[in-house]
Amino acid sequence: MAAEVATGAKSGKVVIRNIGLLLSGDIDRPILDADTLVVNDGLIAAIGKEKDCDLEGARTVIDAKKTCVAPGLIDSHVHPVFGDWTPRQGQIGWIDSTMNGGVTTMISAGEVHLPGRPKDIVGLKALAITAQRAFDNFRPGGVKVLAGAPVIEKGMVESDFKELAEAGVGLLGEVGLGSVKAGYEAKEMVAWARKYGIQSTIHTGGPSIPGSGLIDKDTVLEADADIIGHINGGHTSLPEAHVCELCEKSSRAIEIVHNGNEKVAIAAARAALDLKCPHRVILGTDGPAGSGVQPLGILRMVAMLSSIAGIPAELVFCFATGNTARIRKLNCGLIEVGRDADFVFMDKAQHSPAPGLLESVQLGDIPGVGMVMIDGIVRCGRSRNTPPATEIPVVVTGGH
Repeated sequence: MAAEVATGAKSGKVVIRNIGLLLSGDIDRPILDADTLVVNDGLIAAIGKEKDCDLEGARTVIDAKKTCVAPGLIDSHVHPVFGDWTPRQGQIGWIDSTMNGGVTTMISAGEVHLPGRPKDIVGLKALAITAQRAFDNFRPGGVKVLAGAPVIEKGMVESDFKELAEAGVGLLGEVGLGSVKAGYEAKEMVAWARKYGIQSTIHTGGPSIPGSGLIDKDTVLEADADIIGHINGGHTSLPEAHVCELCEKSSRAIEIVHNGNEKVAIAAARAALDLKCPHRVILGTDGPAGSGVQPLGILRMVAMLSSIAGIPAELVFCFATGNTARIRKLNCGLIEVGRDADFVFMDKAQHSPAPGLLESVQLGDIPGVGMVMIDGIVRCGRSRNTPPATEIPVVVTGGH
């Protein structure tokens, strides 16, 4: 199904058994010693060995066939518009296609590609509230798109942020894509946003679209936004030394994106490890953009950082799941009781020379996705976009 209205359908009881590898999303404990998950109405109810779990009365039973189960991937940086359409590339179905790449949650960094995007204060607030409402009600491919991220402009005052928060807006679009580019101006508005529970992201690096401009390291540090957006540039990066300085001098989230400088992406990830703060690293695609749409963008980032930066694959998967969930205050992204039952089932790609999934990722291979589940409901079987997985899970009973 290309898209669905968020009707609140419940999964009932779901049992996932015969899991070969269970990734937790928790960077402090990335692999769990368990082979069974029990879900009740879209939330994780139990994690453990099959003999210790209550399997009775399940509406749906899935045999994982010894494949890997991980939290659904989170794309921390997207630019949606409306529905499953992006005018940036004239493409329909990009969100559903990305779900086939294992992504179950997307977070908007601003609806900046809307043709005729309003830049007056009344209009930008109206667009943000509309986008938040629309994606709350309509979920392409079942994906949770957290949208409604206004791009701040000169002339906004504290009451504007209070109004946005009261209307349900919880994000700011990339600071720097609008007329607010000076560090002191951004700092004041970021503080207002934070006061009312709105999380902020700042553009980092050279301009990406008409109207944006260079945001240098000093501006990023002064503005003190919650997320250092595409620290490796989107597209053009700051000098590598400046990026490493941001990792060291700021305590905020280090967001690395697909549509940026890959050499600097590796440097930023390594810097975070050297500084002993890998929990700050989160991943995004920064698409749709001039670079296009990347349905496998997050998986490609995981494979690149694991293979070229030399970071164990199980840790890099945490960058794309639990790290983002904790920084973004989401209930998904971690395999814990009470969390959303959003999972991606993976195996090494057919004919990968590696002995297993993690080893294949560390070689640079993209894994094969065999199933995606959101809120305990199967959203796709074998992915139409990844290389074919060696083994895929099977719905033994039930299904949706």
